[in-house]
Amino acid sequence: MSRRFAAVDLGASSGRVMLADLSDGLRLTEAHRFPNGPVRVAGRLYWDILGLYREILTGLRAAGPVSSIGVDSWAVDYGLLDASGALLGNPVHYRDDRTAGVSERVAASVGAASLYEVSGLQVLPFNTLYQLLADRLDDAATMLLVPDLIGYWLTGERGAEVTNASTTGLLDVNTRAWAFPLIERLGLPAGIFPPLRQPGEAIGGLRRDVAAEIGWSAPVRAVGSHDTASAVAAVPAAGPAFAYVSCGTWSLAGVELPEPVLTPESRAANFTNEAGIDGTVRYLRNVMGLWLLQECLRAWPGSDLGELLAAAAHEKPFAAVVNPDEPVFLPPGDMPARIAAECRRTGQIPPASPAAYVRCVLESLALGHRLAVRQAMELSGRDVEVVHLVGGGSRNELLCRFTADACGLPVVAGPAEATTFGNVLVQARAAGLVSDLTEMRALVASAEPLRRYEPSGDTGAWAEAASRVF
Repeated sequence: MSRRFAAVDLGASSGRVMLADLSDGLRLTEAHRFPNGPVRVAGRLYWDILGLYREILTGLRAAGPVSSIGVDSWAVDYGLLDASGALLGNPVHYRDDRTAGVSERVAASVGAASLYEVSGLQVLPFNTLYQLLADRLDDAATMLLVPDLIGYWLTGERGAEVTNASTTGLLDVNTRAWAFPLIERLGLPAGIFPPLRQPGEAIGGLRRDVAAEIGWSAPVRAVGSHDTASAVAAVPAAGPAFAYVSCGTWSLAGVELPEPVLTPESRAANFTNEAGIDGTVRYLRNVMGLWLLQECLRAWPGSDLGELLAAAAHEKPFAAVVNPDEPVFLPPGDMPARIAAECRRTGQIPPASPAAYVRCVLESLALGHRLAVRQAMELSGRDVEVVHLVGGGSRNELLCRFTADACGLPVVAGPAEATTFGNVLVQARAAGLVSDLTEMRALVASAEPLRRYEPSGDTGAWAEAASRVF
């Protein structure tokens, strides 16, 4: 049996097809990487989903024959199919403003507490339920979240993988089934929600035309199709006393639990209870993440990130910080100008150079990580001895060091490709090559070097900085 697996991993700013080989340990190679960005048409922000699918096929062709394929992506966004299975329109980007005011109207009509009791989900303006309420569903026969839509085009089979379905706000957090009483109360058509799948479950074989196009065939398996579910499954932790920060365009910061936390205090802190691998709960909160830095770089054409990070390390500490989760930072646009305006609003002098802006962004993200980790510990009762920072942000040494200092806990950084590791290891487990989550994580820990950052012990300065914005 082949020990090669392909992971299709779609992030909010880039996508990749990765090849994993478990013949001797666990080795990853990149078959194909491609950019992913929004497309604005007539004032609406969309994903170029057909372009992404084309790039996926290019990557699978380059990867060559494998035992199986798994697909993961960002959460909440979806495509609508008509009765014939045709896509009704490009999926709308979660940063589009079409959901403005929808969450407030739902809270007023259904009740925020009632929603949280059912879904256990944090309120974010782009949650799937708010998008669906802002959408036209008259001709829709099926709603497929992005990885399920890709899986449908690859296999012809419709379904919804449970870890991603749990981000919609329409999955019952206790039963892990569609919350049809809530769906009907919201006035959404129950028939558009497809059958649920579990991580590791077979979806189907490649369609004949797809196999002909890439030159080989293999089954497609459900994985932790929400990229954070795959990333958390690959956290190289040796025991349960850990927090995680899955850091990329977003930072998802929290702890792994056996049961959801549905207290009023948890709802007030806007913590979410999302489905993880093997029945676990990803108890976390979204922090805006490296999106702030990405948008700053877009405003500075020709700038070199490495040079900016080196210079930022020598900028004055805590000269200016912001709350990274202010709604003003959510849409694309002139991020340095928005940061400057937020600094003025909070009585601070804005950064004076690109390096100072980078320092401001990274310190602000570390403060966001600090708040989320501390609240997760307090609200869940989970003891935390170490913070695992995984994803692309784990390559940013300054951010890792700041996060350790801000949290007052050691930070273990890596792997950067945690999502891919989680994706392929769920496939490998379905093939009988690994046994459980503990073995999966041990395999990740041995697959590549990890870096450990000890806190400096000076928490007072971080507490003072946090007091300015939280």
